[in-house]
Amino acid sequence: MTEKGKLYLIPTTLGANEPLEVLPYSVKMVIEKLAHFIVENEKTARRFIKRIVPNKPQPSLVLKSIDKYADAFEVNAYLDVCDEGVSIGLLSEAGVPAIADPGAEVVKLAHQKNIQVVPLVGPSSIILAMMASGMNGQSFTFNGYLPIDSSDRKRALKQLEKISFEKNQSQIFIETPYRNGKMLEDLKAALSSNTAICIAVDLTLPSEYIRTLSVKEWGSEHPDLHKRPAIFIIHKS
Repeated sequence: MTEKGKLYLIPTTLGANEPLEVLPYSVKMVIEKLAHFIVENEKTARRFIKRIVPNKPQPSLVLKSIDKYADAFEVNAYLDVCDEGVSIGLLSEAGVPAIADPGAEVVKLAHQKNIQVVPLVGPSSIILAMMASGMNGQSFTFNGYLPIDSSDRKRALKQLEKISFEKNQSQIFIETPYRNGKMLEDLKAALSSNTAICIAVDLTLPSEYIRTLSVKEWGSEHPDLHKRPAIFIIHKS
């Protein structure tokens, strides 16, 4: 009986770093031996693979997409090659697969099909921001995106602040980069003056910016957040 292939969860960089500046060599070794990949975007996936393994023949790659246009029935068949003993890699657009990432559905499918899932070490902006925040690393929640409407978002922020205080729990969320500035404005308008806000921008890049201040202290700070990937964390003590 043929041994099943595995699903490797392959981390990528968070920006235009040289891959091996932030990824362990083991990631390169895994990519070297794989030909099949499940990706969000074929163009950027090919570019990443070429950067980390320059000599890997691009025509030999078999890339399957899990973007918003992917058909659910087709995606369900992406792991069929594992039954033939072929291992496959799951690539995120940035950071680690399946964390704030559509790859989670593929991982769920692998478990259903009794395929071994192998997570590889790499940068997670959520974890890096939490590490650097000085907030409660024993209890925290990632909330994804908050509502777009300003009034709804302020209500959501007040609710997260309440939960943070009651549970002594740090609350993490993200925003579309071009709306980061508006998010900071709403944070300062909605939250109590002593609530702490951490903003972590361009993590692992030369332009990295990480700052934790109270709402009151943020009043005199005006960082340039426009179109820069950011993680926001709040904690009310």
